[in-house]
Amino acid sequence: MKEIISDKFSVLFGNHGYLKLADFILKNNFEKILILTDENTKVHCLDLFFSKIKKNNKKIGETISSSSYNFSVESGESAKNLNTSNQIWAFLTENGFKRNDLIINLGGGMISDLGGFVASTFMRGIKFINIPTTLLGMVDASIGGKTGIDFKGIKNIIGTFQFAKLVLVDVEFLNSLSKRQIAAGYAEMIKHSLIDKNHEWEKTSKIKSLEDINSEMIYKSINIKVDIIQSDPMELNNRKCLNFGHTLGHAIESHLLATENEILHGEAIAIGLILETYISYLKRNFDLKVTKEIKNHINKFYEVKKFSHESIRKIIDLLKYDKKNNNDEPMFVLLNNNGEMKINQSVSIEQIIEAFKFYHN
Repeated sequence: MKEIISDKFSVLFGNHGYLKLADFILKNNFEKILILTDENTKVHCLDLFFSKIKKNNKKIGETISSSSYNFSVESGESAKNLNTSNQIWAFLTENGFKRNDLIINLGGGMISDLGGFVASTFMRGIKFINIPTTLLGMVDASIGGKTGIDFKGIKNIIGTFQFAKLVLVDVEFLNSLSKRQIAAGYAEMIKHSLIDKNHEWEKTSKIKSLEDINSEMIYKSINIKVDIIQSDPMELNNRKCLNFGHTLGHAIESHLLATENEILHGEAIAIGLILETYISYLKRNFDLKVTKEIKNHINKFYEVKKFSHESIRKIIDLLKYDKKNNNDEPMFVLLNNNGEMKINQSVSIEQIIEAFKFYHN
């Protein structure tokens, strides 16, 4: 796959990506390199990363595998917090890392978010590279310069805009994932297809199984996001389209965080996509037939969750923390029939409750 080059960053693929990564490391002559992993990617992905970079540049590969530092954190969203950040900052400080050193984030969306945040704040900014190992990380979290951690149970409420110097996508990492993790990433691909002006949803709607997801689809999904980011890197206008499904999706994820019913980010976004598509029907007269098609397609891949009236009220209350709010009013991104998105849309509590009824039925 051809590399994707934007003004802010580059997305590299496969063996060519490892060659470019080795060149980047060689040219910058980093004194110290930290590879940030979680407990899963340390076991399933770290050795594969070392073997791949050795295969493409033996000298650099051996140097990284023998002399780089590794810091591993617990897996899961609950580890994406200030306490974990403090531990990594302390490790960097104690081991003498400086601004001209490098962090490689090897993991899924949580590692990209956390590692990018730590890097962007340590010494006011240390270079970092994202090597996503999950489908969600590849098509979404590792790309676009948003970093963040959760605070007081609120998703990504503390964070920065800081772009990785490189993003290296190697689909071989997906072989280590469960079906549930693949499905979580697919939710973001569905979102990209729905907001794409070239009507990518028509192709995505024909997917029958997670096994149908291929490298070409992943590449297309990444391209859709990169094109939007290039037009609005700091999310002042058009980039808000990427938040479709995330206003309620993030609130649902925050509501269930650290509970026995905690769900993956992509699972929450899948619910958010159904809810916000139906709200698009209520507010923007989006085609009801297509709305039902989207719901049915999503429900083929995700378990339908039941939310009590009390839970829905708590989810609605969490909307006050959404980063797109205008004063205290939540602003939604909604679908239009002409393939364009409408940003900064106000939605009533009654419409949200009605959307949950549609989701449940």
